[in-house]
Parts: sequence; structure tokens; C-alpha cells
Amino acid sequence: MNYILFDGTVRDNLLPFTFTRPVADIRVGILTIREKWEKYLGNTTTTITEEYLSEKFPMVEMEENVLINASFLPNQKLIDLVQDLKENEAIFQGDEVIAFFTNESQEEVDFDTYKQIEFEEDLIQIVNTWDIFSKNGEALQADFDFITEGRKSQPIPKSNTLIHPERIFMEEGAQVEHSILNATDGPIYLGKNSEVWEGNLIRGAFALCDNAVVKMGAKIYGATTIGPYGKVCGEISNSVIFGYSSKGHEGYLGNAVLGEWCNIGADSNNSNLKNNYAKVRLWNYATESFEQTGLQFCGLMMGDHSKTAINTMFNTGTVIGVNCNIYVPGFPRNFVPSFSWGGASGFSTYSTSKAFEAAKVMMARRNVEFDDKEARILEHVFELTKKWRNY
Repeated sequence: MNYILFDGTVRDNLLPFTFTRPVADIRVGILTIREKWEKYLGNTTTTITEEYLSEKFPMVEMEENVLINASFLPNQKLIDLVQDLKENEAIFQGDEVIAFFTNESQEEVDFDTYKQIEFEEDLIQIVNTWDIFSKNGEALQADFDFITEGRKSQPIPKSNTLIHPERIFMEEGAQVEHSILNATDGPIYLGKNSEVWEGNLIRGAFALCDNAVVKMGAKIYGATTIGPYGKVCGEISNSVIFGYSSKGHEGYLGNAVLGEWCNIGADSNNSNLKNNYAKVRLWNYATESFEQTGLQFCGLMMGDHSKTAINTMFNTGTVIGVNCNIYVPGFPRNFVPSFSWGGASGFSTYSTSKAFEAAKVMMARRNVEFDDKEARILEHVFELTKKWRNY
């Protein structure tokens, strides 16, 4: 069977992260949504997404296809239903389609002609940017249970202090010495060839993905994910950092999501709680206004390739677009459009030529090429977002 993941109706609510990737490639828990589906299905997937992303994330259609709404995270019961789908059958939860069977000859899908199967059990769905961190603990526990089932952790060195070691799992090549690992409130997962340097305080739920590093003296707690090749230090709380991004120094990051290839300068901090304890509003690209999240704690949302200078400060509920360069003094505004350069004193447009030059250097340090395909995506994002750069 051919499985295709589609963005669904939530894509615009997940900007700026979906400027540069399909919904399926958002990381929440340990794995990306695509990785979850592929591991459960035992099969590769392709993608229906925005046309400008399709060169990097192509769609392959075959004679028989199952299309899956990528905003839903799988579990075994859902997988069983998906794998059992037949022609003109669809799985729904309420008004939302989760998956349906189609063939290449169908030009349009009329669900009124389908047998509709209601999935009545709870599922994790990623609908808004803040769901990525607020649902991360639940997703991390589910990934941990799935990934480690029937497997044995690598031995954890005796130099560490362990609380609930049965909930701590080290993959091959992972290293941790002279640190405190407390899995009381959630599991701790150390991916392949990841490193936890000495003197760290880590309280689960926590996932350190393959080849990622926690430097000395970090304080990390509930529930936090560091993506592949990430590098972190300082204080981090309930945050998700996608792959290849760095927060390598002191400073606080809380209730936050960082895309790929971000860099947070030393002693940078974000606020995650308003002084009057009011619920946090966050910029919504779809409505072009600040929308209520319903959360009392909500910090920083930062798109791919964005960076901060040392001592940068962010207000509660700040959204930073793709390829921004933020520097002090003062707090920048709560919404900074993509390809912006500046800070509280004002912004100018960050030209693609300068942005791409920085991206090439940063990516080359991790042995990843900044290719024409990536450049074309970012050039499209530059054009898409120029209406918000009123400089």
C-alpha cells in the first residue's frame, strides 16, 4: 500500500514552522510526525503539501493510496484501522478526516459516498504552534514506550545519580557522566551518539535525539526535546528544539519551539509568563492578528535559520519568522516577520544574499550542503512574507 501524508487544514496555524516543511516533518515527542507514522506502518511515506515545498518533499501516487492527515499522531489502534482501509472507506474523528483510501483515477473525493469509520478514542493532534510544546510530554511518553518496547538500554555509567533508572534509555553510542537524571515525572531518552557532558541536572520527560549534545551545567526539565545534532546549555523548560539548532550557553528558554538551524546567543532569555498572569496571545498568520492561546505559560516560537545576539530578551508569546537576525538592546516586538534584521530600535530587511551566505557557513559546519532546492524554498518564503515587513 502507498501512504501519503497531507497537511490538512492546520498548516497556516503552524506557521512559521510550516513555511519550510510539511506538517508531517514537525518534531514533537522524540520523533517527527512522519517518523512516527513510518515506524508504525513499517513503510515509507510521501507528502501532499504546498507546491513550493514539493521539490524537497515530493508526492508519489500509485494505483491504490491511503492519504493520512499529518496533524494526527498515530497509535497502534489507529494504525490497525488505517492498514485495514478499503476502497471508499475513511476514518474520521468528529468532522476531521484522519485517513482515507483512494485511487489514482479519482479526481475528487466525496466523503458523502464513503463509508465513514468513527475513531472514538483520544488522539494527539497538533493544531497550533503551542501544541508542539504543550503536548510534548504526552507525545514523548508515547514515543518512548513505542521505541523501547522489548529492548534493553545500554548500560548507564555508575558516575551518574539515577532516579527511576527503569525509565531511562540510552541508545548505542550515547554518553553521560557525572550527571543527575531524574525520570520521576517522565522518561529520559538519549539517542544514538548523543552526549550529556558532566554536571548536568535533567528531569524528565526529556529526549536528546541522535548526535545531540548537552553541555556542562545545564538545567533541563519537563517536557523537553532536543532534535538531532542540537547543542544546548543553560536552563530549558518544556521546550522543543528541532534538529541542528543551538542554545549553547546560559540563559532561559521556556515553553518554546525553535525550528532548524537556529542559534540563541549567550545569556539570551525569553519570558513565558505575563506579569499580570493573564492568558497569552500569540501572532496568528492565518488571521493576521494576535489570537488567544488559552495558556498562561507560552514563550518563544522561532522559525528556521533565525538567530539572536548575546543578551537578547523576548517578551511572553513572541513569534519570530524564518531567517531573522535579532540583537539588543531592549525587547523586540512580539511578532517579527521573516527575513528581518534588527531589534527593539527597529528592523530592516535581511536580504536573501546575506541570509544564504550565513546559512551556507552554518550548515557546512555540520557537513550539510545548502543547495539550490533549499534556496528556492527560502526565496519563496521571502516573497510570501514581504507584506509583513513594513520597514
